[in-house]
Amino acid sequence: MNKELENISLSEKKIYINFIIFTSILCVVILFAIEQILMVDYLTKTVSKIILFTMSPVVFIKIIRKTSLKEGLNLKLVDKETIGVGILLGVLSAVILVGAFMFFKKIINMDVIFLELATKSKITSTNYLIVTTYFTFANSFLEEFFFRGFIFTNLNKMGYKKVGYIFSSLLFALYHIGIFKNWFSIELILLCILGLFITGIVFNYVDTKSDNFLNSWAIHILADLTIVIIGYIYLFK
Repeated sequence: MNKELENISLSEKKIYINFIIFTSILCVVILFAIEQILMVDYLTKTVSKIILFTMSPVVFIKIIRKTSLKEGLNLKLVDKETIGVGILLGVLSAVILVGAFMFFKKIINMDVIFLELATKSKITSTNYLIVTTYFTFANSFLEEFFFRGFIFTNLNKMGYKKVGYIFSSLLFALYHIGIFKNWFSIELILLCILGLFITGIVFNYVDTKSDNFLNSWAIHILADLTIVIIGYIYLFK
């Protein structure tokens, strides 16, 4: 464990945990408003997410903790073996996603998804490759950097293990409502939230092996790549 965080005073811990919880909730609420109320295009939404998901962690690491990003994110502790485990779990998650999609395909209205992507996000077959390349690699990095690297890892290191697991996973699941709120029925949305919450728990556990978010990022990339392939086949073919 990071001794600097482990040995800080109780008053410092309160400041840290309050900052992490308040700013992370605020970021997700703002993104929901941008997605569902302002209904901006994909580029505007992307820029907003980049700013929000990097600003809070950077302020926490550089200004509050007064350390380097590399130290703050434990990027020195890159373990090839655990990254390999992440890749294997990513392949497993891809198989699960394909199976889940095939099972629920009949109750998913692909026309609604296509219409929203085309009208609100301005995503078409022409720019799909560009958008999904960002989605697969950069967006997954942002989400892991924020939900695991910033929220979970820091709460876990300070001794708030249960809070870290539950809060980061729940916020990760609720954050996605802004993305698929208009795509599915309420029953399917609730099922997605449950699935994403469990996914968050698994991602958190995998990251405890190295105390950074690179393991879960490997899983996330492969899961998103699967979604991208499914999306292209069923939306634009």
